Amino acid sequence: MAVIKVITLTMHMSPSGQCQVSTTQCRIQKCTTDFVSLTSHLTPALDGFDTEFCKALRAYSACTQRTAKSCRGNLVFHSAVLGISDLMSQRNCSRDGPTSTTHPEVHHEPCNYHSRTQHAHTHSHAHGHTHSHSHPHGHSPSQTHVQPGYLFCGLFGDPHLRTFKDSFQTCKVEGAWPLIDNDYLSVQVTNVPVVTGSSATATNKITIIFKPYEGCTDQRVYQAVTDDLPAAFVDGTVSSGEPSHSSTSIDGGTSKVRALWISERSPGRHVELHAGYIGVTVIVRQLGRYLTLAVRIPEDLAQAYDATQDLQLCLNGCPSGERIDRGGHLPLPSSPPVLGLQLQQPRRPSQFSPYSAPRGFGVEGARERCREQLEVQDIYFHSCVFDLLTTGDANFTAAAYSAQKDMESLHPHRDRWRIYPSSSALATFHPDSQSVTCLVLLLLCALSSALI
Repeated sequence: MAVIKVITLTMHMSPSGQCQVSTTQCRIQKCTTDFVSLTSHLTPALDGFDTEFCKALRAYSACTQRTAKSCRGNLVFHSAVLGISDLMSQRNCSRDGPTSTTHPEVHHEPCNYHSRTQHAHTHSHAHGHTHSHSHPHGHSPSQTHVQPGYLFCGLFGDPHLRTFKDSFQTCKVEGAWPLIDNDYLSVQVTNVPVVTGSSATATNKITIIFKPYEGCTDQRVYQAVTDDLPAAFVDGTVSSGEPSHSSTSIDGGTSKVRALWISERSPGRHVELHAGYIGVTVIVRQLGRYLTLAVRIPEDLAQAYDATQDLQLCLNGCPSGERIDRGGHLPLPSSPPVLGLQLQQPRRPSQFSPYSAPRGFGVEGARERCREQLEVQDIYFHSCVFDLLTTGDANFTAAAYSAQKDMESLHPHRDRWRIYPSSSALATFHPDSQSVTCLVLLLLCALSSALI
C-alpha cells in the first residue's frame, strides 16, 4: 500500500505582487529574521565589517541548507539562496569558516542598570542551553528568569503615603523620617505641622543620598527645602559618572548618558533625578509651601537592606501610632480650620508671595474644587478633599493632581493605579459610580435572601 504524505500549501502575495507558494514546514522566514538580527548593528564604516558580515552570511547559508528539503519549490527560499551567493561573491566571503551565533552578545554597560540586567538575562539564557540537564523540572533559566520588576512610592499633601505595596496611608510623622534606606539609595523627608489644632503635617524638606557605586559614581547628595528646589546636587554638580553610549538615534549617531543626572522641568517647581546606574527615577515638586515626592526603583535594589534599615515608610508604611486614617478612611474635620498656616520659616511679604491665601472650605466646596482637576474620585480625590478641609489651603489640590500624574508616569503596573477608599468612607463621601453599583448589588442580594 502506498503511503501518501499530505503537505499543506499556502499562497500569499509578495510585496512585489508575485504569488508565492510555501509549505508549513519551510523555515526560510526564520533564517531571514536571524540574518537581519545579526547584521542590523553592522555598518560598512566599522572595523571588521566584512569579517562579521561574512560570518552572518555563512550562518544564513547553513540555515537555508537545513530547511532546503521542506522549502523545495518555495520562491522566497530560492531567492534567498541566490541572494546569499551574490553577497558572498561581492564581499569575497569563503564558503567555509566561522559563523555568527543567532544570539549575539549584547553590549554591556556597567553603569546602566537596564544594560546590566539585560546582559545578565542573556548570559542566563545561554547558560540554560548549555546546562539544561541541571534543571529537574524541565525549566531552563531562560524560562524561569523574570525580568526585573519595579516598585513605586509617593508622598504628598498632609502627608499621604503610597507604599511599595500600594498601601495608601495618611500619617502625622512630624520631624525627620526615612522613606527609603537601602544599600544604594537613602531618601529622608522632614514634615512640619500645617494648621493649629490639627495633627496633620506636610513636607518642607527632602534629602536624597545616592550612595557610591564603584566605577560609576561617588556619593551625591540632593537637598530641597521650601522655596529652594535646586537643579544641582549640594556640591554644585548636575551629573556624575562618565558618559556612556546608551542608544542609537535616527540619524545613526549615539546619545551619551551619564550614570546620574538632574533634569529641571520647571525652575523652582519641578525637578527630576535620574540614576541610570541603579534604574531609579525621583520626581520632586514644590506646590504652595510644601514638597511632594515620587520614586520608582527596581525591586531587587529596594530589598537590599539590613536589620538596621527596617524603618522605611515606603517599605513598611507608617507606624500605627502615626496613622491619621483608619484603615484607608480619612476622618474629616467637623468645621473649617483656623485660617493661617503655621510655618517654621517666616512668610514672604504678601506682595511677593506666590501662594494662594488659606480659606475655609465646606465639604461640598472642597469636593467642587478638587473635581476641577481630579476627575476620577479615587483616593487622590478624597485626599484632596481631606487636605482642603484640614488646612484651607487650595494649593493642596494641585499637590494631589501632580501626585496622581507622577504616579501614572512612574508606577509600573497600570492595573494598580486606582485605589478607592474603604467602604467605611461611603457615609462621609458621595460614592462614585463603581461604589453605587456594588452597593446596589449587595442590596439586591440581601433582598433576594429575605424573599427566600
